[in-house]
Amino acid sequence: MGLFEKRRARKFFIYVQDYDTSDPKSHEGLDLNEVTARQLISKYGLEDDTIDFIGHALALHLDDSYLDKPAKDFVERVKIYAESLARFQGGSPYIYPLYGLGELPQAFARLSAVYGGTYMLNKPECTVEFDENGKAIGVTSEGETAKCKKVVCDPSYLSDKVQKVGKVARAICIMSHPIPDTNDSHSAQVILPQKQLGRKSDMYLFCCSYAHNVAPKGKYIAFVTTEAETDQPEVELKPGIDLLGEVDEIFYDIYDRFEPCNDHEADGCFISTSYDATTHFETTVKDVVGMYSKITGKVLDLSVDLSAASAASEE
Repeated sequence: MGLFEKRRARKFFIYVQDYDTSDPKSHEGLDLNEVTARQLISKYGLEDDTIDFIGHALALHLDDSYLDKPAKDFVERVKIYAESLARFQGGSPYIYPLYGLGELPQAFARLSAVYGGTYMLNKPECTVEFDENGKAIGVTSEGETAKCKKVVCDPSYLSDKVQKVGKVARAICIMSHPIPDTNDSHSAQVILPQKQLGRKSDMYLFCCSYAHNVAPKGKYIAFVTTEAETDQPEVELKPGIDLLGEVDEIFYDIYDRFEPCNDHEADGCFISTSYDATTHFETTVKDVVGMYSKITGKVLDLSVDLSAASAASEE
């Protein structure tokens, strides 16, 4: 980014930082419910590469359709990135659990037990049971049936109630060094915008390491993913893999993506969508929040004051 572009970008980021929905003075005469992201960006004369960076790496948009939509969501996404970056003071807006993502369901299992929940792990051949009206009434495995009124599952359990919407190309890479040009970071995320790759979708790189207790001492694990446009993951993922440097071993995979097509009110089945190519879990969280509302009939309120909650727990 050249000197003049840095100045233009700085002015844009100052606008985003100062923007307050409840304070019209901070809007600088712009109604972001009417002005598109493209129109807002054009005011600052940002270059295409800068727009790609802000839109895809900061705001985490999956494509460029956001440019022709009201700018308010775009600005709020960039603000969330900046606020997250400032909150943890670790040089990153992201947090990642030690021992890997498996710690999240494990923590849920413990919390579930506190409230009377029961966990049964590694149960084979689970079959959802339905009554004569097609309503889910239980799940059977090894001759035992757990009765229920609602079933929450991923697409693999109810293949006749989901539809294929795409496929993901993925490479899992074992390395003995961090990703080059990342200041020797033990963890990193790199987003390659689709336009710069000549693709229809972005490419994502994620790296974690022995520092997170997910690999042996001195080893790093990198994932390269994208929405598959062919049946050749080795070719499609090459731009991302080329950024990794020397790789000890690499594993390629392509898997289908599904989304539910059932009437959850009629059959009592709440099915998640498959994981997509993103590595930041933004789409996954949106799916979970949406499922919560469908299951409970309530809107999930995540507006809790974390600082106040932390202070209360220490008292």
